[in-house]
Amino acid sequence: MTPQIEYRHTAYPSAWLAGASGLLYSVSFVIIARNNPSLGTGLSGLFLLIGGLLGASALLGLYERLKPSNGTYALWALVFGLAGALAATLHGGYDLAVGIHPPNQVINFPSPVDPRGLGTFGLTGISLLAFSFLMRRDRNFSRGLVGLGYASGVVLVLIYVSRLTILDASNLLVLAPAGIEGFVLNPAWYIWLGFALRRKA
Repeated sequence: MTPQIEYRHTAYPSAWLAGASGLLYSVSFVIIARNNPSLGTGLSGLFLLIGGLLGASALLGLYERLKPSNGTYALWALVFGLAGALAATLHGGYDLAVGIHPPNQVINFPSPVDPRGLGTFGLTGISLLAFSFLMRRDRNFSRGLVGLGYASGVVLVLIYVSRLTILDASNLLVLAPAGIEGFVLNPAWYIWLGFALRRKA
């Protein structure tokens, strides 16, 4: 009989790569796009697309770890996480297409598949808050990782609210939380999660 493959062997490298993709997305979106908007849009779209796929894989591993003790609550957190990851993937694909073949006119409409980051920021933030609450009840996860998850979830929701209400993406109220999340919280949480998932429960 063939031994069952543990999904954590896919989940923890996915988490590490999702953290790296999140950091590269931020570099592309914040730094490269200032000097070369077309290249920045294309690269940020590519890394958002990849990060969405890898993030979904990491969250599935987290769900598998939390499912035995939390049941449907873990599934609830996973559903929001997968919805956010799918929206991020679609949003990234949209930006990648625009970056490769820029439209003839300037378009400042929200992404039709992820308006103002509803999934990428809003739903993902809700998922991280829910997962962090469940992780707090599990001794396999450190308090630092749980606290980082809470902080990331709150900032992601704030980013969505700020993008929804402030149309100027260069506004400090938009840039500050996006910079904190993209350069610090998101990469750190996913990479730390990767180490946590690497260990057996």
